[in-house]
Amino acid sequence: MYETARLFEAFERLTEIVHRTPIKQSETLNEWTQSEVYLKLENLQKTGSFKVRGAFNKISQLTAEECAKGLLAASAGNHAQGVALAGRKVGARVTIFMPETTPAAKVAATRKYGATVKLVGKNFDEAYKAARTEQLATGATFIHPFDDITIIEGQATVAMEMLQQQPDLDTIVVPAGGGGLLAGTALAVKTIRPSVKVIGVQAANAPAIASTYHGRKSNLTHFLPTIAEGICVREPGKVTMDIIHNYVDDMITVSEQEISSAILFMLEREKMLVEGAAAAAVAAVLNKKLPVSSNRIGVIVSGGNFDVGKLGNCITACNDSVLNF
Repeated sequence: MYETARLFEAFERLTEIVHRTPIKQSETLNEWTQSEVYLKLENLQKTGSFKVRGAFNKISQLTAEECAKGLLAASAGNHAQGVALAGRKVGARVTIFMPETTPAAKVAATRKYGATVKLVGKNFDEAYKAARTEQLATGATFIHPFDDITIIEGQATVAMEMLQQQPDLDTIVVPAGGGGLLAGTALAVKTIRPSVKVIGVQAANAPAIASTYHGRKSNLTHFLPTIAEGICVREPGKVTMDIIHNYVDDMITVSEQEISSAILFMLEREKMLVEGAAAAAVAAVLNKKLPVSSNRIGVIVSGGNFDVGKLGNCITACNDSVLNF
């Protein structure tokens, strides 16, 4: 039986550590959807992503012995920065394995926080396997990016803030890769306000959670590249999927064109540059893909660490369709 008090302990633990990010109403999305749409701006969080929440929640509870062994993680970028910053706070050595395709800005930021970065493999899953091999060889303490209940509880604090800031939300839309943010959101929402619907969003090119949720076998060999590299995870976690199956109301996917259009929409209309993972959740609302009728929709804008070199690709992909919104 899960002890829900752990969620509130995580919330208190992180109160003085992370930013309480703003929640902003989007007038354009309001008009377009005929609903009230509220954007939870985790792109303004420390390190530019919600990931720092889970990393701090986990690392702050490690023993001195665990920290002395050094911290090890695998990440497509945002978890890396969260672990690097949290590790620096406790004085631990941090090594991060990242895919060779990781945007240069995310690699540079991780190094700036003091971590050693090793670029290995073409995707997160290959970097993850390399990191696990390193752990076996060195005995370092591994900080999983999503499949850890303590990490999930840290991510849950995003939704807990949202429900304080906008108590009358009836739907929360969440981007998902490995499922840590989605699982945390669902756990918090169904504990605090069970009537609120939780909808997970994945890139159609990397739909591991959506496929599993809907009972379809995910073909790991046919994943395609996605501009939402932060949620390109081929194999979701067991802990996350257990929570998602029990508490998430539905899973949907969005195309590369829809994600690209959402990136440009956020830049043009909201004056914010957000990464593909965050834009996936916006895309679901922008393209009216939500499977439920909602009056007040909360959207988690999960991060802002975008590779600006990809802006040209966004413009090409959406064929200026964003200008119609």
